[in-house]
Amino acid sequence: MSAVRDLRVVALGDSFVAGVGDPDCRGWFGRLVSAAGRRGIATTAYNLGVRRDTSRDVLTRWDRKVAARRAPGCDERLVVSFGVNDSIIENGAQRVVPGESAANLGRLLTDASHAGLATIVVGPPPIADASVNRRVVELNARFRDVCDSAGAPFVDVVHELAGDELWTTGVRDGDGAHPGAQGYERLAALVLPTWLDWIRVA
Repeated sequence: MSAVRDLRVVALGDSFVAGVGDPDCRGWFGRLVSAAGRRGIATTAYNLGVRRDTSRDVLTRWDRKVAARRAPGCDERLVVSFGVNDSIIENGAQRVVPGESAANLGRLLTDASHAGLATIVVGPPPIADASVNRRVVELNARFRDVCDSAGAPFVDVVHELAGDELWTTGVRDGDGAHPGAQGYERLAALVLPTWLDWIRVA
């Protein structure tokens, strides 16, 4: 009898990972896990999204938080998504400059690879602030290059969501950054094909 696959996925990132604004409290990550389950891929999921976290914050905490959720003999993986908070101007300065953001992602991917953790990266989404979105688009391109160099899957969402009425309306009608349930459905739909391919690879 073949062993049952024990798939465990940890999601690291910011408030978008946490699903802030979603009345269903699932966000896009919870929707991806549900979609996998409907296809017969059972997943133990850990959502470690933290509001206001930057790439620097995630890099500082990730190994300790993930280590507490690891177990021998499991198929263990990471989902990483951040960048909007890096792109915010606070007290007259950008919270994390693009070069450091890209370096933080590169370091995380390297360390995760050394720890035997396959990682997928979801790019940062747009919000209702054009100046922030310009920086997010720049950072998104840097993140894609980092992932290409590391051989990690990268899902670009900023360009599609910027023209998606359900996303932009949800963000505008919400707090200016986070959508409601329909917006998270849109984001999850963009990630879903890459996600399914990624988790099917044992």
